[in-house]
Amino acid sequence: MAIIDTSVTGSFNEDRDENIFIGLDLPIRKSEGVEGYFASTTTTVAAVKNNIRNFLKTNRGERFLQPNLGLGLRRYLFEQFTTDLEDGIKSEINEGIKVWLPFVNIRKIDITKDEDYNTLKIYVSFNIQNAPNMIDSVEVDITGE
Repeated sequence: MAIIDTSVTGSFNEDRDENIFIGLDLPIRKSEGVEGYFASTTTTVAAVKNNIRNFLKTNRGERFLQPNLGLGLRRYLFEQFTTDLEDGIKSEINEGIKVWLPFVNIRKIDITKDEDYNTLKIYVSFNIQNAPNMIDSVEVDITGE
């Protein structure tokens, strides 16, 4: 997960230098360039998108030394999908993002359930707090795998 560097003062700088790398790109793979052994992201938004995807797909207790990280959304795969359940999942996502990615503002969350494949499809629209007009989105499928 991303860490806020509080030692830097001043305003948010846009990512302009493609030779500065923010985080690992996913899926993890060997680099073909100059960023090091693993492929890396070159923009803050790309790193945040990876962080949100990882957070949504992680079960609580799955991350070593971070037992509270993650949501465990797979437990909802076999539940009856109602508006109450949908609202509960949205609330859980919002609260988790506030704790683990506090620099991200959630704009919209859409959740659908594909009964044929027993999959939750989650769409999250967001922006980074220091760039409120730069809205991006992530789409994640939660499966039993």
